[in-house]
Amino acid sequence: MLGTMLPVAAIWGSALAVRSALALEHPRIAALVFLWIACDALTLGLLAHYRRPLPRQVLATLAGGVFAAWMLSPAPLREAVSAMPWLAAAMLAVVALHVGVRLVRAGALLPNADLRRTEGWRLLLGEMLPMSVARVLVAQVGLLHLALFRWNAPADVPAEARGFAYHRQLAPMMIALTLLSVIEIGVTHLVVRHWSHLAATIMAVVGGWSLLYLIGLIKSLRLRPVLLTPTGVHLRVGMLVDRLVPYADIARIEAEPAGDRVRAADTLNVGLLAWPNLMVHLRQPVPRRGLFGPRPPLAAIAFRLDDPAPFVRLLRWRLGQAA
Repeated sequence: MLGTMLPVAAIWGSALAVRSALALEHPRIAALVFLWIACDALTLGLLAHYRRPLPRQVLATLAGGVFAAWMLSPAPLREAVSAMPWLAAAMLAVVALHVGVRLVRAGALLPNADLRRTEGWRLLLGEMLPMSVARVLVAQVGLLHLALFRWNAPADVPAEARGFAYHRQLAPMMIALTLLSVIEIGVTHLVVRHWSHLAATIMAVVGGWSLLYLIGLIKSLRLRPVLLTPTGVHLRVGMLVDRLVPYADIARIEAEPAGDRVRAADTLNVGLLAWPNLMVHLRQPVPRRGLFGPRPPLAAIAFRLDDPAPFVRLLRWRLGQAA
């Protein structure tokens, strides 16, 4: 976490510093120092994650530092960089070399990438962008496609799996939440518009995107049921949860779990707005980390199905077969 947060803080702090009166009086020196800090901070962050980073990772880090320094520099510093042709050429060469390497690697993956599935796009874009950015980009495009299209699409259930629905109780509550959000966005827009048209426009854009997200989430509840596959239980809750639990890792399945067990620190509750009626107990606790450090190992997963009885029967049969 520190390897990510500290470089970002250093770059943003430097971006504020180069806007000071002293930096603007000496733009060339300020531009060189800012470029050095941006590249150095990102490189130290890379070394914090990887003891021996690959050359292409180092190149990508340097290109990221160059891009950050250019985008976050004020106009006088950009003019100073342009006035030093050797520096501008070096910065452009680093970015161009990085883009060229990424395009070559993406081209090598293209013949084997299944672009009909999101994983293919994620792997392809991951060669041109940081993988975290690629995941977010693919997820957002998938959200827009899901929210605006696929109104009568069948549920995503592979031929070798069996799906179990959970949306019949969740969807009505989510629809009610969406309708309330529409009213809230409209009222807030009218009120804020009296003070600032810009703020009202920004809030309207954010509110519209939130509505698209809610619509996509509601539709994904039906399109992405929980699956029993040949290898394990594929737990899915719309676009929010996607986790495969192998049969070999499951100790038992419990129906109507007790409240204290659902609320336990070592239980992952993916029931969202509905109280879970099933719980999968794991044979061995799985280590996990939270945003602020380690969390208690995962020992059980609680979730809800509309009709749990067939799922329990089939899962117990599968567990008997696996044993």
